[in-house]
Amino acid sequence: MGESGKTETNPISVDLYNQDREKVSKVELDSAVFGAEIKPHLLWEVVSWQEACHRRGTAKVKTRGEVSGTGKKPWKQKGTGRSRHGSMRSPLWPGGGKTFGPAPRDYSYTLPKKIKKNALKGALSMKLKDNKLFILDRIKLDEVKTKKFQQICDKFDLDKALFIIGDKDEKVEKSARNIPKIKVLRSQGLNVRDLLRFNWLVMDLDALKKVSEALK
Repeated sequence: MGESGKTETNPISVDLYNQDREKVSKVELDSAVFGAEIKPHLLWEVVSWQEACHRRGTAKVKTRGEVSGTGKKPWKQKGTGRSRHGSMRSPLWPGGGKTFGPAPRDYSYTLPKKIKKNALKGALSMKLKDNKLFILDRIKLDEVKTKKFQQICDKFDLDKALFIIGDKDEKVEKSARNIPKIKVLRSQGLNVRDLLRFNWLVMDLDALKKVSEALK
């Protein structure tokens, strides 16, 4: 225990690679971020929140006040031998309005930052625990070329991978966007849903530093 009463955690050492999958050195991971407890219920809660926030909520049907047609009573109330009706726009008629149909709505809701942060730590820790994490010294391309980015994926035997870069890099992002099952995100866009969707996680040192600082 430290002087402040908090439990001291030791950093986790992993291999650092270059883009040719050559080991160049070791890098230390913050155990508070990559060695956190994995809580499945938090992962589920955050993914559900993400799905709800992305839900468009644009489903809409017309009520009897919105469908086209006259509002005139089709026939008199009594004496015709037929059922009583007040309007042909009634839900009882073909082409009439719908009763209790969907209307546009916002499905998003707020979630405490602590839950989102802990779930993200758990997802990152899961990748490390499952040996599905690669740390690269950098992810750089000289030009926008899908073939060159595919070569990086092939060298690491990546079938379905999420790449995290520190900053905006159009050459890398555009080179990867046409490769199936490969996605590139900037560090600020890292999220639980994508971490769980993709089998592999690849981060450069810049992204690693920014993510670790954000989740401390």
